[in-house]
Amino acid sequence: MDIGSAPINRCSKEHLKVYQDWFVCADSDGDGRLTGADATKFFGMSNLSRQDLKQVWGIADSKRQGFLSFKEFVTAMQLISLAQAGHALSSDLVNSDNVEDVNPPAMEGLDILLHKNKRHSRSSDVDWNGGSSQIEISASGRHSKKIPLKTVTSIVDGLKKLYIQKLKPLESMHRFNEFVSPTLTNSDFDAKPMVMLLGQYSTGKTTFIKHLLRSGYPGAHIGPEPTTDRFVAVMNGTDERSVPGNTVAVQADMPFNGLTSFGSAFLSKFQCSQMAHPLLEHITFIDTPGVLSGEKQRTQRSYDFTGVTSWFAAKCDLILLLFDPHKLDISDEFKRVISSLRGHDDKIRVVLNKADQVDTQQLMRVYGALMWSLGKVLNTPEVMRVYIGSFNDKPINATDDGPLGAVLFEKEQDDLLNDLKDIPKKACDRRINEFVKRARAAKIHAYIMSQLKKEMPSWIGKAKAQQRLIDNLDQLFEKIQREHHLPPGDFPNVDSFRQALNGYNIDRFERVKSRMIQAVDDMLAYDIPNLLKTFRNPYE
Repeated sequence: MDIGSAPINRCSKEHLKVYQDWFVCADSDGDGRLTGADATKFFGMSNLSRQDLKQVWGIADSKRQGFLSFKEFVTAMQLISLAQAGHALSSDLVNSDNVEDVNPPAMEGLDILLHKNKRHSRSSDVDWNGGSSQIEISASGRHSKKIPLKTVTSIVDGLKKLYIQKLKPLESMHRFNEFVSPTLTNSDFDAKPMVMLLGQYSTGKTTFIKHLLRSGYPGAHIGPEPTTDRFVAVMNGTDERSVPGNTVAVQADMPFNGLTSFGSAFLSKFQCSQMAHPLLEHITFIDTPGVLSGEKQRTQRSYDFTGVTSWFAAKCDLILLLFDPHKLDISDEFKRVISSLRGHDDKIRVVLNKADQVDTQQLMRVYGALMWSLGKVLNTPEVMRVYIGSFNDKPINATDDGPLGAVLFEKEQDDLLNDLKDIPKKACDRRINEFVKRARAAKIHAYIMSQLKKEMPSWIGKAKAQQRLIDNLDQLFEKIQREHHLPPGDFPNVDSFRQALNGYNIDRFERVKSRMIQAVDDMLAYDIPNLLKTFRNPYE
């Protein structure tokens, strides 16, 4: 499956040298990234219509980063050349054979610009990953001064700086990292989109990944018995190798530092499998152990399985729940796992795998039984999207289902693959969405901690007062909702928060500072919209 494959690999060396000179010329600040302002000036020399150039930018900036690196600039140039030749612009054009021998586009006045540029003798070594733009981020306070951030290079880089300057101080003061989610690091922002696969044993999770990669990843085992006994992060790497969990968790360039909170018992059951693959350049897969039936299986685990899946669910962009026509029952542990995914309903997709093992009549009954089982676990009014197919390397068995079944499976498979293809394109939007959710959660958490501190007595009776507050936590939540006009759906689970509070001395909590809350409000109301505006499609 090709996701956002760049035509630069099919560009001749002569054309590549031409595009390097053009890119250096177009990149006014020499940071290795072509921003919208630079692009409008340079692309305008092609004499294409504004609507065509809007499409060119939209296709080249497929990840919605708000800038073009050198690879994406080459894509844009080839699209402009094809548009000048009369081709209709579309994302499919990038992966077609038309880009193989396409000549550089005609750019009016470019020769004069190149001649002027040579006087400044800039190096034509290009940073393929890119550099900076300029935006301003508001400072909290009465006068709301502007703090220029000249090193903001992209939406993600802007979110990093907003987090450090405005959100992280609030989280640190009120122990958000201890109660809700670990402190974010650069690797959390820079991580590739993740897809997690969940399901009972032998539902085809590892086979699904093998089907997409068209080869097995290092350490993969496939069989009818429970074979995958650990969490496996399948990532891109220069060579094939398996890295132990304890090593992965301490590497600063990987987004798994937060897993250290689950202890060595879990980390011994976690590994990272690396291999060179074009799909893994865009997506990381999380393979999981099969969820087993019975209370005994849950108690035998040496780590918090539900907690780990919940942690990964918060990080992932897509969660695939795999079912087998012969394993439709949802065990107690699987029910807990699915319940832990609440709050991430928009990420969940259900896959009825190995559907070619039953005939058409049985498939109808299986589908109905699956929807009935899911309805008891997923408390949502909307109907969950279920993909039906057989995701393995074998040809579809059309003996029982006939040609109609084969066509259905192919269409369903195409729909699921299109869903996966859209993940890199939506990764930036997803990261903004998760950042805003975190900011709101941190704000509410600060109000809760402050209210608990406020209602503690100054001298005597502290132990009884703390127990009373913990017992009446639901009433405290309602009080905070009314006082600050907050939606009840944004508050944490009462029982989970009550359990977490038992290990703390409420008297040591901090009271909320209005300037910190104002900083987060300014960030949500002004800074993030300005950031999106700065790095949007310049032709919109």
